[in-house]
Amino acid sequence: IAVMAALLLLSLSMSSNVSSAMTVPKSRVGSTRMARMVQSGGALRSFKAAEQRNPTRVFSSMPAVGDKYEVNIEKPLGLGFARGNDGGAYIIKIDGRKGNVDPRCEIGDKMVEISASFGDEVWKAENFGQIMYAIRTRNGGLFFKFEKRDGDMSFLEMDTKDREFKKERAGGNYGAGTREVQMKNYITSKENERVRMDLFNQGLADYKSGNYENAVFKFEDVLGMEPPNYVGDNFARITPVYEVASYNIACCYSKMKNTEACLSAFNDALNAGYDDFEKVRTAEGLKEIREAEPEKFNKILNRYDEPVFDPKLVEGFKNFFGIGKK
Repeated sequence: IAVMAALLLLSLSMSSNVSSAMTVPKSRVGSTRMARMVQSGGALRSFKAAEQRNPTRVFSSMPAVGDKYEVNIEKPLGLGFARGNDGGAYIIKIDGRKGNVDPRCEIGDKMVEISASFGDEVWKAENFGQIMYAIRTRNGGLFFKFEKRDGDMSFLEMDTKDREFKKERAGGNYGAGTREVQMKNYITSKENERVRMDLFNQGLADYKSGNYENAVFKFEDVLGMEPPNYVGDNFARITPVYEVASYNIACCYSKMKNTEACLSAFNDALNAGYDDFEKVRTAEGLKEIREAEPEKFNKILNRYDEPVFDPKLVEGFKNFFGIGKK
């Protein structure tokens, strides 16, 4: 009996030790794991792996609808933004192949705050053009504060009755409500078009007066007001004013001698469809970037307008035959 009692006491002691070894606070484990994920730069992969192991726990860490959450993301960004009806910036694209993302970000979330273009200051995200300026010109990572909206895309709708209109049309009905919404949306689209052109012209005026930073703000607003699902008479999916505004942004950064921002904007302009390559090679607007970074400039340009003859080959041909030498 004494031996059995001793064995029982030993068993209880071992059980107590094992139990106490597993009492690490769950909150501490979770915060440490998240810190490691952020520090390692593998937040998205770690998040997905954790989700597979314990989906309930990960889901509970996502912000609730209406909550505000903060993220730090290194450039390049895999997020795309559009200008809402209130002038704010909303997430409309998330593509991890193009850049860095945060797993908490979802399409429809609204930007509330953003890092300033330099320093530790944080800007209220109230001016779309200023927001895009900060994203393009800031070196290193960016701080964002977003508001969770659960995929709500109503910021792009022209009329608050738009959803009822779509439901009515899908049901095969065409009543007075539908006609009213169609007329309101037509008027709104024309008003947005007028406002957009006003911003474009203000940007041109700022550019001509040498106020390049304000010009960038205006031109970025023009880009942010690009109508969704646009199809032109020639089946183009991008409006002509978008192409020109993109080119003008590159010119502004060239004049400001911000080479990295200029090269980024220049690539975006050509990618958007701007194809006046003769102007690109000779215009005064891009003179600074052509002189400061000729190789990088031509590398981007040649991706969209590859020259018939290799310039180096032509130069070698001239040297070999003494063409142009006196």
